[in-house]
Formats: sequence, structure tokens, C-alpha cells
Amino acid sequence: MTGVIRRDMLKGAAALVGAAAMALVASVGPVLADTYPSKPVTIVVPFPPGGSTDLLARQIAEKIAGPLGQPVVVENRGGAGGTVGAFHVVKSAPDGYTLLMGVTGSNAISAALRDDLPYDPVKDFAPVSLVVSAPLVLVVNADSKFKTVQDVVAHAKAKPGTFTHGSPGVGTSMHMAGELFGLQSDTKLVHVPYKGSAAALQDLLGGQIDAMFGDLLVVSEHVKAGKLRALGVTSMKRHPMLPDTPTIAETVLPKYEATSWQGVFAPAGTPAPVLTRLYQEVSKALATDELKAFFAQRGFLVEGRTPDESKAFIAAEVPKWKEVVKAAGIKTQ
Repeated sequence: MTGVIRRDMLKGAAALVGAAAMALVASVGPVLADTYPSKPVTIVVPFPPGGSTDLLARQIAEKIAGPLGQPVVVENRGGAGGTVGAFHVVKSAPDGYTLLMGVTGSNAISAALRDDLPYDPVKDFAPVSLVVSAPLVLVVNADSKFKTVQDVVAHAKAKPGTFTHGSPGVGTSMHMAGELFGLQSDTKLVHVPYKGSAAALQDLLGGQIDAMFGDLLVVSEHVKAGKLRALGVTSMKRHPMLPDTPTIAETVLPKYEATSWQGVFAPAGTPAPVLTRLYQEVSKALATDELKAFFAQRGFLVEGRTPDESKAFIAAEVPKWKEVVKAAGIKTQ
């Protein structure tokens, strides 16, 4: 047998194997969709019980368990800002039985802040759906001289290094929102880290700091009570809880967006039919009156993005926050 004939035979065999493999994948897809799930599904919450992520995961688990025909269990694996639980899911089998309720920190900002992160938020996850988001609110004391976002930018440009904003700590979404504001407005705000939101809010109410990018649900109460003034929300659309407060993007920073979001993720390599099934059930759950009311009470905005839409969103979030971290000179861990 000549070398040429042997090569041709090998090529032919390879082509047959490849065609057979493609046919197998095509036939397996519908089977997976029909048979999944055949055992309980676990949603890992990368934080202790009782927080908003935990409550959201339990609401979704309860709603999708019936349609899936299997128990959906919530498992809390807190630690390292959500990265411990996230890494646990990354290491799990990509079969749709171990999912993550991921958040902005664990699935985007962590990649910017940590050089030793044991996973890639984009490559190592297959998003099921970006479920909800919530903006922060740029607030100042009610007695502050700052009446608009434009006032803040003008002051920060005229007197660099004098406008202070507090946050629960370095690397939190509140801190990063302020750094993104400075980057896009070409100013330098002075970050004052606290040990938790309550301490930062107390100093803002007391006039010790100029501003805070605060949690909407918390600061809106003080805005309505006349103790704080809301200058702008960090989402691209106005929020129903503060309909008269403009978005920061409406004012002087048209591209500004810094939301806190939560979504359901599976390990990379999870079959597309399984992701589709999960997305369909999560999407139906988000449309129920009970969950709509749950979200509205907590200031969440329903996203419900498809797996492809969610993947594209995360792929854009990671480099955005890396640019912010680099520009701000934030030390990574």
C-alpha cells in the first residue's frame, strides 16, 4: 500500500468519524432536553444564608422545582467575596445539576481585583440567565451644596482631590461605581472605605463625607425622609422607586452604567439543550406575579436575559472593571 493511498484512507476514515460524531451530538441534544433533569439540582449561593442573593436563589429554586420535576436545593458556600462558591461550581460536572447564583463580584469584578483568581469568569461558566439587576444611587446630604451630578463634576474638576465618597470597602460595587464615575468624567474622587455600608451611611448623614454610591433600597428611605438628596441612579434607565431622579447617563456621562446584578450560571461545557431548558424555566419563574412583587419590593429590575445575551454581557463587564481597576491604581490581591 503506497503512502498516498494510506493517507487518503486515513482522511476518509477521519471524515467518517467526524460525521459520526456530529450525528451523535445532534441526536444527543433532544435526548438531553427530554431526560434532564433525572435527579435533584443544586443552586450554590456563594454567600451565607439570609442575604439578598440567598433569598433570590430560594425563590427561583421553589418556582422551577415543579416544572423540572425534581427537587432544587440551595447550598450556601460563602467565602472570599463569593469566589469560594463560584470555584466549587467551576469544578463541578458540566451536566446542569450544579449551578451558581453568581453576582457582579464573583463573576466580573473579582477578575479585575485578584491576580490569583482560580477561575475565568467568562471562559469557565456557561450563563443560564442574567436574572436581575439593581442600580446604585449617588446621594449627598440634604444640606449639601451639590444639587446635580453636573455640580459634582464641576467641583471635582475645579478642586481635584476634595470630593469624598464613602463605600463599604475597597473593591465593593459602591467603590467601583465611584471609580468608574471618576474615569468617565476625567476627575479624581477621594474614596473613603468603611467597614460596611452602615458606617459609611452614618458619616454621610452626619456630613463627614460628601457622597456615597449607595444601595437603592437603603438610601431611598432616607431620600424620601428628606435626609439625603439623590443626584443620579447608576443604571441606564430611571428606577421606579425614584422616578424623578435622573440616571447619571442622562446628565453628563452618557455611557455611565454600574449596576449590581445576579444571575444563574452553570459550568462551562454544559450542553446547550440543558441551558435552554433551565433558561425557559427561570424565565417563566421571573414572569410570575409572586416573583415580580418580590423584586419590586427590593428594588430589583428583572433582566431575564438569554444564555447568549448573558454571556455577551459578562464578556463586556470583565474588561470594563479591569480598566477601572487599572486606571484607579487599585491594588489587586
